[in-house]
Amino acid sequence: MLKTRIMPTLLYKDTTLVKGVGFDSWRRVGSLMQSIKVYNLRQVDELVFLDITATRDGREPDFELIDEFADECFMPLAVGGGIRTVEHVRRLLAVGADKVVINTIAYEDPSIISEICRTFGAQCVVVSIDYRVGGDGSRKVHTHSGTQERSMTIVEMAKLAEERGAGEIMLTCIERDGTLSGYDLPGLAEVSAAVGIPVIASGGAGSYEHMCDALTVGHADAVAAASMFHFTEQTPLEAKRYLAQQGLRVRL
Repeated sequence: MLKTRIMPTLLYKDTTLVKGVGFDSWRRVGSLMQSIKVYNLRQVDELVFLDITATRDGREPDFELIDEFADECFMPLAVGGGIRTVEHVRRLLAVGADKVVINTIAYEDPSIISEICRTFGAQCVVVSIDYRVGGDGSRKVHTHSGTQERSMTIVEMAKLAEERGAGEIMLTCIERDGTLSGYDLPGLAEVSAAVGIPVIASGGAGSYEHMCDALTVGHADAVAAASMFHFTEQTPLEAKRYLAQQGLRVRL
């Protein structure tokens, strides 16, 4: 049985780290390099770096920036934002990324998932699925940093990603993003039951208890968090200790 991973998420916009609520990331939260140095000391299992405006602005990944900070990152690094081609992935892996996170392009052209997996292996491909919960309880995929609603449900998209060979899915509920109110457990449980690949819970973590709920009630395999680590005194290491006390397998 794989051990549960704790994955801080760094959202990058216009030269700085940001965070907000519901994908409205307006608040500056500090230096990218300083955050990486802090997480190096806190036994983080994996770090997620997302350039949240690259796709919206039609930019490719900032390879120079990633090359610079990857040298200081002593934990596995997943990078997303602006990825549209296999060559983008090749360059990201060459400058220090361990995985890539794809979102909009995975919906628009699912064949890219297969191409990346065939070229570099499924272990380096995370398909990120962002969604909102409709008034009827439906959970529809949203792309372009959460601004465009699609017809596909999160379960349909998750199954498609798995069929195309993705190694993992990162599932983010937009309404819960930044609220510190807990993950969308029904959505997590739906997707976790529908696929056989690891599911990373994202959007809403505010406490160690929320993480435990995502893993036990939502059946997620890993938990990602941003605001919880930016704006509270809680840490990835203490999260692991709490989860271990609840009987969950973690790296300590």
